[in-house]
Amino acid sequence: MTEHPTSHEGRQPLAARSQERTRPRQQDAAPAASPATAAIPNPAVAPGAGAGPAASAAPAGLDPQAAARREGDRLRFVGAATRRIARGIDLDEIVLGLCRASVPTFSDAILVYLRDPLPVGDERPVSPFVLRLRRSDRLRLSEEETESAPETERLRLPVIDPHGDLTPAAELCEVRSGGALAEVLRGVRPVFGDSAAARAALPELLGVGRTVPTGHRAILAPLRGRRRVIGAAVFLRGTERPSFESNDLLVAAQLATHTALGIDKAVLYGREAYIADELQRTMLPDSLPQPTGVRLASRYLPAAETARVGGDWYDAIPLPGSRVALVVGDVMGHSMTSAAIMGQLRTTAQTLAQLDLPPQEVLHHLDEQAQRLGSDRMATCLYAVYDPVAHRITIANAGHPPPVLLHLGGRAEVLRVPPGAPIGVGGVDFEAVELDAPAGATLLLYTDGLVESRLRDVWTGIEQLRERLAATARLTGPDHSPPLEALCDDVLDMLGPGDRDDDIALLAARFDGIAPSDVAYWHLEPEETAPGRARRLARRALGRWGLDDLSDSVELLVSEVVTNAVRYAERPVTLRLLRTDILRCEVGDDSPQLPRQRRARDMDEGGRGLFLVNRLARRWGATRLSTGKVVWFEMPTRGQ
Repeated sequence: MTEHPTSHEGRQPLAARSQERTRPRQQDAAPAASPATAAIPNPAVAPGAGAGPAASAAPAGLDPQAAARREGDRLRFVGAATRRIARGIDLDEIVLGLCRASVPTFSDAILVYLRDPLPVGDERPVSPFVLRLRRSDRLRLSEEETESAPETERLRLPVIDPHGDLTPAAELCEVRSGGALAEVLRGVRPVFGDSAAARAALPELLGVGRTVPTGHRAILAPLRGRRRVIGAAVFLRGTERPSFESNDLLVAAQLATHTALGIDKAVLYGREAYIADELQRTMLPDSLPQPTGVRLASRYLPAAETARVGGDWYDAIPLPGSRVALVVGDVMGHSMTSAAIMGQLRTTAQTLAQLDLPPQEVLHHLDEQAQRLGSDRMATCLYAVYDPVAHRITIANAGHPPPVLLHLGGRAEVLRVPPGAPIGVGGVDFEAVELDAPAGATLLLYTDGLVESRLRDVWTGIEQLRERLAATARLTGPDHSPPLEALCDDVLDMLGPGDRDDDIALLAARFDGIAPSDVAYWHLEPEETAPGRARRLARRALGRWGLDDLSDSVELLVSEVVTNAVRYAERPVTLRLLRTDILRCEVGDDSPQLPRQRRARDMDEGGRGLFLVNRLARRWGATRLSTGKVVWFEMPTRGQ
């Protein structure tokens, strides 16, 4: 339990400062007041010098005007305190608002106990009913008391007894069913500490042996939310200050009610934000693939606390022919609905990518899917396909900020891509452009949260991003590209304190490409001699690359895959070998039927080809295309 001082030099709580503004009027009226009125303590001073606006009952003989002023002070305090409590968004801010509003204006010390764990919404509370001390606050000790108190005692809130002893309160309390504390909490209304109910309940709450000031110097106020009691607050005053009066029970009830309702809202908001954040994170890729000829890095940052949940996503999807699809998108809105729609659109994009559709066709089908999800389901998306063999990239855009290409020499340019309409508008065509993707260049895809905020428009942010990339590239020299991970971190460093209005998705791709000398490509007629010709072509290519030790295995697998393709193909079959850190073989034909591995019986003449591929290759697979299919397998090279 930690002490949270509220009395600092040169600084007073908000409620106390608000009372200072009324002080000149009260002092001006003092000469006309009766002697009893003149003895009323100043509402903004600390214990020993006076009491708060709800400090004490009017002394006997207090004139009606002074009593009315006192009641006005009490109402102004309640208004200021409830506003301070309502400003809190999360649980800790609301409890802190209650403590700082109460001490020292209303009480000398406060303890706030909350149910552990706190139930959420209609969730059934767990048993047993346990209260945990969530926060405590009191006036700062004097210098003499601070120097004489042990360090452990300075860090714990004392319960003030009438003789000045400082006894720490218990941090955990189990509320017994049918006990005195349970009865007070069930009654909801605050009670004085010297009432019969409180005298039995406070030792159960604070712990055996803990004492509170005698008389009307303690108030026990249950905290009841919308459906159930969620805690309790104890307000305490020392002996140097006037005791509480009956109207102070109403003040304590107001503070407790506003605090409990605020805690209810904070818990519900926290649960919703947590679920939406987890939902969004689970729908983002756990790790990026490692396709041939390109290196990838990504970042995702949730939005600021005022708008934590968004619909930003990114993805990298391997495609046939060693290509890779790069996707980044942003669903409009900040809610669990946005995160759920993001997940559906990302899944749809993955499915469409596996059909090897052109980028503009992928966006067209995403647009149709968004319209099926609802009339107001809109998103922006940028879809790009990189071919490391051709060193080209094809990009289609649906209302998304344009990508930035950082060249090897340090020049950064914003790519001219047709902007298109957002997904979900309907009835629009999307246009794709094909651009050069030179080796060593870096393509940066991002969402608008990186470049747009309340302090700058999107095009100003894009220009700042371009300048930042160019400056980073200059640090590594004209012949070296900046490290990809460090580049992503440096890009995020451009964000200022007021630039986090939206979540951010960032995907960076470093184009390494595949050299033409590492690619072998042939067309084979679908005839019986095709498997033999494929074996000879593969053997020659492996000999050129110095991979003769793989010839036997590769020839066997190429023969089996080509034989299967020739059986169903009506047009020429394609055979391609790619040499990088692995050897990849791709066989394409015009039949959409994907091969399936099966166990051949002893007397069967066929059915063992894919079994051999599965046993000898490091990886293999088959992908359906719009023009047929591709069957591929990978073999490790030397040293792997």
